[in-house]
Amino acid sequence: MEQHWDVAVIGAGPAGLEAAVTLKIRNKSVVVFGSDRVSEKVGKAHEIRNYLGLPNIPGAELAARFLDHARIMGAEFRQEKITAVYAMPDSFVLQTGNNEMVEAGALILATGVSFGKPYPGEEQFLGRGVSYCATCDAPLYKGGKVCVIGASPKEEAEAAFLAEVAAEVTYIPLYRGEVCLPESVRIVRDVLVSIEGGFKAGRLVLKEQTLETDAVFILRDSISPAQLVPGLAVENGHIAVDRRMATNLPGCFACGDITGTPYQYIKAAGEGNVAALSAAAWLDEKKRK
Repeated sequence: MEQHWDVAVIGAGPAGLEAAVTLKIRNKSVVVFGSDRVSEKVGKAHEIRNYLGLPNIPGAELAARFLDHARIMGAEFRQEKITAVYAMPDSFVLQTGNNEMVEAGALILATGVSFGKPYPGEEQFLGRGVSYCATCDAPLYKGGKVCVIGASPKEEAEAAFLAEVAAEVTYIPLYRGEVCLPESVRIVRDVLVSIEGGFKAGRLVLKEQTLETDAVFILRDSISPAQLVPGLAVENGHIAVDRRMATNLPGCFACGDITGTPYQYIKAAGEGNVAALSAAAWLDEKKRK
């Protein structure tokens, strides 16, 4: 499987897919990390009235057209969740939930705003006891104590994997219903208050108790780009961009809801087009130099 592209797009909503289409028109190789069901926000919309040329179109139909267009143009889709992005001198290296490293010359962030607010201490201890990927970081805590915050039942697989490596695993589900995990995993139903420690995370403070731990794995569907890409500038909870959709990191662009209001599909698609053109121009300029 190819591991290097001209541009990697994180997010498969209107902004990300329009970026992918435009990049293919500009003859750039592009991979889209995100669900091939487009965004639920679009798909569940009853009727969309302000998308130019498509009056009163149901959300599910618009989502299908977005996806078909990107596929027809030849955009590649990968389902893996991106757990970290590293800005290198000449490229971006993306770490997937399968612990693979893939590379792209430029990066476009189009993740929307569905990620939750960070827990107190989460950003402080990221990389120092806080992780978003069990597959990636489990070996670091072999024989240790770990806590896992699971946002949905699908995260139970990673908790079960951790139980094969760590000496003690405590799982805190953020959802109702039965939890299916090995007997060795302790299930705690409580409310997370904060993550505390010294240089590294050492305590998980819950409403009813405090747990000593070597690591806290926070497993949720999406990660805030500010946590995903170290050094990314944020203003009022959104990624700071200029009119070219360029962030403060050279070669990194952002578009769609993640850049701020209005949260409109047509605005997101327009920004995706601008971000793609800017990324293509940035790559071409690098090549000329």
